[in-house]
Amino acid sequence: MWILVCLLPLAGWILLSGLDDLFICLVWLWPYRRRFQPPRDADLEANAERRIAILVPLWREHRVIGQMLERNLSAIRYGDYEIFIGAYPNDEPTLRAVRDAARRHPRVHVAMTSHDGPTSKGDCLNAVYRRMEEYERRHGRRFQTIVTHDAEDLIHPDSLRFINWYARDYAMVQIPVLALPTGLAEFTHGLYCDEFAEYQSKDIPVRRRLGGFLPSNGVGTGFDRDALERLAATRGGLIFDPTCLTEDYETGFGLHALGYRQIFVPLQFGPGKPVATREYFPRNLRSAIRQRSRWVTGIALQGWQRHGWRAPRRQIYWLWRDRKGLVGNLLSPIANALFFCWLARWHSHVEMPALVTRLFGATVALSAVQAAARSWCAARIYGWRFAAGVLPRILWSNLVNCAATFSALWQFTAAIRRGRSLAWRKTDHVYPVHRTPEQRRVGDLLVRMRRLSPDDLDDALMTQPRNVRLGEHLMRGGKISEESLYRALSLQAGIELGPPPRSEISRPVTQTLPAAVAERWQVLPYKVRLGQLYLLTTGIPTLEMTREISTLTTLALRFRLATPHDFDRLRRQYLNGDGHQTPVRSADG
Repeated sequence: MWILVCLLPLAGWILLSGLDDLFICLVWLWPYRRRFQPPRDADLEANAERRIAILVPLWREHRVIGQMLERNLSAIRYGDYEIFIGAYPNDEPTLRAVRDAARRHPRVHVAMTSHDGPTSKGDCLNAVYRRMEEYERRHGRRFQTIVTHDAEDLIHPDSLRFINWYARDYAMVQIPVLALPTGLAEFTHGLYCDEFAEYQSKDIPVRRRLGGFLPSNGVGTGFDRDALERLAATRGGLIFDPTCLTEDYETGFGLHALGYRQIFVPLQFGPGKPVATREYFPRNLRSAIRQRSRWVTGIALQGWQRHGWRAPRRQIYWLWRDRKGLVGNLLSPIANALFFCWLARWHSHVEMPALVTRLFGATVALSAVQAAARSWCAARIYGWRFAAGVLPRILWSNLVNCAATFSALWQFTAAIRRGRSLAWRKTDHVYPVHRTPEQRRVGDLLVRMRRLSPDDLDDALMTQPRNVRLGEHLMRGGKISEESLYRALSLQAGIELGPPPRSEISRPVTQTLPAAVAERWQVLPYKVRLGQLYLLTTGIPTLEMTREISTLTTLALRFRLATPHDFDRLRRQYLNGDGHQTPVRSADG
């Protein structure tokens, strides 16, 4: 009887939540007449460019911000934009990294807060916004669209063009956000791959179809300037809420409440797709709990504290979905344990009450449908081999979310008890230094740079021998020069091109890697700065290269591209004093 008293409410909750998820799945699968028609490339090109400001708040991001800016500035296919980077005066390494980037790139502007950090992401964004307004006063031009990004983001080359296209009709445009692929062994990061694939493929499109408000993802979000200022007028002139840990969620909720239109740009698949912001999420348990506890605190706890259930009727359902994790996350591990106990009893033919058996059967069926939907979404983006691990990752996800919810409840109640505000509990980030899924093909870049004609590219693709890279094939045929190829490779990977200044090369640093590793990967380390090891290379870094080199140093890796001729000259100068020349392999994209 006591077991039944405990099991029936638990099974009832799981059944209710499962039916809720089943409803979303059914709406997602139901044929929809108004199919999404993405704009063609010619439409994006012909659309007049609105002036865009990209705001990036930072706290202790000196290891990644330089790479983020180098890569994205070279990749973005848009003309009229500026980047404003926020940093705190007591975060000197990050300030130095941003100032270095600002000296090299006129589009980058430093926005230092007036007080030490960390405070909150919203507070830092408000300081960046004020710096943007100062820039406008000096230059006499007004930004029409505000886009938010983080230091770890890989911005899709066409992201701003899509935001610019939809900004004509919508006050908030959300570009999808997806985790970068990692191996099957990385269970914690795999959770983000699964969850964001499902969320961006199913939940958000259904939410928009049913008229629900769209919470901003915090990155890859474009806001109409006038709409943001009207929202700010409702909260004392602050563009972003500085007291909320999830200011992006609050902004999306507030804009919808004011009657502004929102759109989520659906995932599209094909060459150069999907158009999405990609990034690495936390890859260890502690960091994942830290990040997810912030999400639970901001969305569920602070959202409930601020708004209660005061919303139009059709929006109350979405508040329920956003907050039901407060209960579901705590109960999921218990439900998993009881499921395995139930399997053991069923296998041993021990009789259980019929009601319990039926409830368990119903919840298992609903869970199977949910797991199948998540597997399909993950397979569509990462492939079926990766999706085969969805089921064990769901069990791991339940444990991680349970721990994060306990942490969020503890922090939230402690802050209320002590009368303190909640600080920005950021996680450490890494930036990919190897090839990424959305990089443009080197042949397309050469055509865009007018270094190769479309007909020559087609001919080269038809005559390209097996095991010979396209760039090498084009060079052998005299279609392009080495300089053109390496300039295209530099644009493709977002890596600086050319040998570093002599003043930046440290002879002791050049001898830090084992000779076999330096020879195998054709790399030459040349300086250490702000916790990063800079390496000269003749090719775009691969995942295998970065993995092996990362095992030899605790520093973050930062690459610079050089032609084989320049690379060989520097290596002979700093390593081979006898003048011996070691052959250098050519690079290709």
